[in-house]
Amino acid sequence: MKSSFSRRALLEAVGAAVATAACTRKSIAGVAQMQSDPPEVQTMPMRRLGRTGVEVSLMGLGGAHLGPPSEKDAVRIVREAIDHGVTFLDNCWDYHGGECERRMGKALRGGYRQKVFLMTKLDGRTADAAAQQLDQSLRRLETDHVDLLQIHEVIRDSDPARVFAEGGAIEALIAAREAGKTRFIGFTGHKSPSMHLAMLEMARRHGFRFDAVQMPLNVMDAQYGEESFERRVLPVLVREDIGVLGMKPLGSGILLQSHAVTAVECLRYAMSLPVSVTITGVDSTDVLHQDLHAALGFEPMTEDEKRAVLAKATAAAQTGKYEKYKTTTVFDGTTHQPRWLESAQE
Repeated sequence: MKSSFSRRALLEAVGAAVATAACTRKSIAGVAQMQSDPPEVQTMPMRRLGRTGVEVSLMGLGGAHLGPPSEKDAVRIVREAIDHGVTFLDNCWDYHGGECERRMGKALRGGYRQKVFLMTKLDGRTADAAAQQLDQSLRRLETDHVDLLQIHEVIRDSDPARVFAEGGAIEALIAAREAGKTRFIGFTGHKSPSMHLAMLEMARRHGFRFDAVQMPLNVMDAQYGEESFERRVLPVLVREDIGVLGMKPLGSGILLQSHAVTAVECLRYAMSLPVSVTITGVDSTDVLHQDLHAALGFEPMTEDEKRAVLAKATAAAQTGKYEKYKTTTVFDGTTHQPRWLESAQE
């Protein structure tokens, strides 16, 4: 069935949410937390990506937020992040019609590619669609391989079976690893912990083990009952030594609309969890400097500090109002564009 929700409408909806969140992020963070100057030279904390043994930066740079600024500013953001020790770069085949990958590819020219751990994601649920999307992503990123390739948006109960079915996407990812187009394989999703657990179980049934898993980890997710990734999925990944990719530490900035927590509190909480990396979206140098200050000067929260920040967010967290990626479809690209599951046509 053809979706009545156009790609342009999707991008406008997501863009509006991100823009609103960005304004909120700046106003609530306040002058004291928004940093116009880059941080002093410090060492970026590094963490092990599960059993891969690869070390990646505590802070990861999200790819989706490279779409709203100008190309020049997006390239500057990527390079300045790398210059300050960020090695983990996130992206996806469908972000802003591929523009986010193209901009990242330009930023990685001149030797920058060799300094980073590059990840992208694919929407295709069939082997053919996934393979075609990967080739497009590699061309945009101007590289012959990514370090981590992930199945994007595991947000449907049917996704695990489709991915692991005969002719399913996992075949393309395994073939890509064998061909040297990727080193590691993972998956990501933001909808429900149950879907992540089902994906892990489906992999076990097929004798497959993921290298990394990406999911929302933040102060509100922690308190959202049975829909908490921190409570239900994080312990499984830690136990199985699978790389933990925490995302949405600020919920694309929407968590800050609650007026319950600040950006720095959100970042510190997320980074204090047993994650390999905390991926955060950056759409300006001011936001980049704020996030770098949090990462480069990182001190894990004490248990008392964690309890205090969770207490501040409790009332806002329990309805899911500020976790719109869980409770609405506005961030579900493949819900609005289901053809991306079957085709490499944007």
